[in-house]
Amino acid sequence: MSPDVLQALQHAERPAIIRGAVRDWPLVQKGLQSADAVMDYLSQFAGEHPLTQFSGPASMKGRFFYNEARTGFNFEAKRVSVEAFFDAIKASRNDPNAPHFYVGSTDLDRYFPGLRTENDLLASAGILQDQSVIASLWMGNRTTAAAHYDMSNNIACCLVGQRRFTLFPPDQIANLYPGPLEPTPAGQVVSMVDFDAPDFETHPGFREALASAQVADLEPGDLLYYPALWWHQVEALDAFNVMVNYWWNEAEAFMDTPMLTLMHGLLSLRDRTAQEKAAWKALFDYYVFGDSETPRVHLPDHMQGPLADLDAPEARRLRAALLKRLNR
Repeated sequence: MSPDVLQALQHAERPAIIRGAVRDWPLVQKGLQSADAVMDYLSQFAGEHPLTQFSGPASMKGRFFYNEARTGFNFEAKRVSVEAFFDAIKASRNDPNAPHFYVGSTDLDRYFPGLRTENDLLASAGILQDQSVIASLWMGNRTTAAAHYDMSNNIACCLVGQRRFTLFPPDQIANLYPGPLEPTPAGQVVSMVDFDAPDFETHPGFREALASAQVADLEPGDLLYYPALWWHQVEALDAFNVMVNYWWNEAEAFMDTPMLTLMHGLLSLRDRTAQEKAAWKALFDYYVFGDSETPRVHLPDHMQGPLADLDAPEARRLRAALLKRLNR
């Protein structure tokens, strides 16, 4: 696999699969032998920190979601050792009524120190060297992460077992019927649609979402890239599954998350009149979503203020001014 291919993914605007991209990783090769070989291999790198295991009954059919009354979740979380988690995997794999459980978004360097010396996309391909990248491990049995979006670009490496990603472009948000902003099953807003049994009377727009869906069926060694804010449901399809993913943003580190802007927009804009909102939309298009040169090109440098290219000091000044106004 050429590093140039992976480098091109950094700027891709759509999901893309590279088959067999990481098939030569020792972890993938262990998985092609057996699940036990994978667990023995991973145990060599297990650190001293316990994992967070999410688990739910067989009746949930693997879908980690809200409970039926929508008063909480259909799963629980607890801290376990790597050994205890693997024991649970071994006990469940031949049981059709076994509970569903997974360990997700587990920092590789903290929980499995040294694993990346033999299994790492960034080191082997030489990509994203100028980005702050989060590398995480995901393990479990047959589970489904309800459709959600992440605020970072993502490269997902399917290492053990098969996975299915069902992806939707960001403009399908209304047709995916997002749940509450909080609480959420895993930190991000999820679609309220049950993909296995959609209720088209309650969620009629989901038919349109399905028309634009992209399905990525991944085998061990395959790599999937998708851009930030693409919705995705993730299904782990085998009795034992392992994935490593890489998250990154190309924004400067001093920039705040746009979710803060959205939350403040609910506070300051949503409930104004339609006329006012249309006017503010024009202002946002001019100052935020349009070309950054347009609002400042006619101003001398000393008058541009926050309209100029942002740097860390100016970001701190803006943040301080916002905090002062918010704390009124």
